[in-house]
Amino acid sequence: MTSETRETAPSGTQDGDGDTPLRKRITGPLLFLFILGDESVKSNVVMTVIEVSGLVIVVVVVGVMLSGGGGDVSRLGQFPADASPALAVLGGAIVAYYSFVGFETSANVAEEVRRPSKVYPKALFGALITAGAVYVLVGVASSIALPADELGESSGPLLAVVAASGVPIPNWLFSLIALIAVANGALLTMIMTSRLSYGMASEGLLPSPLAKVLPKRRTPWVAIVCTTIVAMLLTLVGDLETLASAVVLLLLFSFISTNVAVLVLRRDTVSHDHFRVWTVVPVLGVLSCILLLTQQEPIVWAFGGGFLVLGVVLYFATLLGRRMRDRRRA
Repeated sequence: MTSETRETAPSGTQDGDGDTPLRKRITGPLLFLFILGDESVKSNVVMTVIEVSGLVIVVVVVGVMLSGGGGDVSRLGQFPADASPALAVLGGAIVAYYSFVGFETSANVAEEVRRPSKVYPKALFGALITAGAVYVLVGVASSIALPADELGESSGPLLAVVAASGVPIPNWLFSLIALIAVANGALLTMIMTSRLSYGMASEGLLPSPLAKVLPKRRTPWVAIVCTTIVAMLLTLVGDLETLASAVVLLLLFSFISTNVAVLVLRRDTVSHDHFRVWTVVPVLGVLSCILLLTQQEPIVWAFGGGFLVLGVVLYFATLLGRRMRDRRRA
C-alpha cells in the first residue's frame, strides 16, 4: 500500500480503532495477484495508470475550484501554530518515504531488461522526477482546498479535498481507485520479494526449495506461493499503519546498505560501461536515512526488529542445513 493509497482511501475503508474492513478488501486482491502469475507486469502497468488517475483527479478538481474563486492559496507554506516546522517536515518525510516502495523493486527486475546500464538509470530518475512532481501537485492542491488541521483529522483526506471542491465525483470511484492502489503496491512488492527470495535461495542464503521454477515459464513458483502466504498473514497481524511504518524502517536500512555498497563497489575496476553517480549522492543518502530513522516510534522498531530476527533465523537455519548435507555427502 503506497502513501497515496492511504490518502485516497475514503472513510468506510477503515474503522475507528483499526482497519479490519480494509484487511478484508486486501486479502481478495492478494489471492487475485497470486493467480495472475506471469501477467503481473502487464497488470501492474494498468493498475498504475488507474492509481495515478486518482491523484490527477484531485489536482484537476482543485484547479476547477480555484477557477471558481474557491480555495485559499495563502495556506501554502503555513504550519500549525503548535508545530515545529523542522519536525513537521521530518514527519512528512517519513510518510512520503513509503512512496519509494517500488523503486527498490526495480533493481531486482532491471536484470530482466535489455541494456540495463543505459535503460535503468533513465527509467529510475524519470520515475523519481515524475512521482515527485505528482506528489508536490497533490500536496499543493490539498493545502489550497482545506486547512491542515482538517486534512490531518480526516480518515480520507483526498476524498475530503474532492468533496470540498464541489465537483461531483462519486465516493465509490475513489474507493475503487484506493483498492486498485492497494493491489498495485502489493503486486510490486510480491514481484520483488519472490524474485529476491529465489535469488537468495539460489545463492544458498535461504532454503533451497525457494529456488524451484516452473519448467516452461521459469517462474519461481515456490517463492511466489510462500511470499503470497506471508503477505496474507501480515494483513492479519497488527494494524496496517504500523506495518507500513515498519516497511519504511526496513526500507531505510535497505537504502543505507545500498548507498554504502555504492561507495564500496565504485572502487572496483570493470571493463564494461556502467552508470557512475557523484560520490556526494550516496553520502547524502546515508545521512538522510539515518536522520529519518531517528523519527520512528518504538512500536515500529519492535515490528521491524521482529522481521530482521526472522530473517537472521532463516539464514542460520539454511546455513546449518547446508552444512549437515555437506557432512552426509562427505
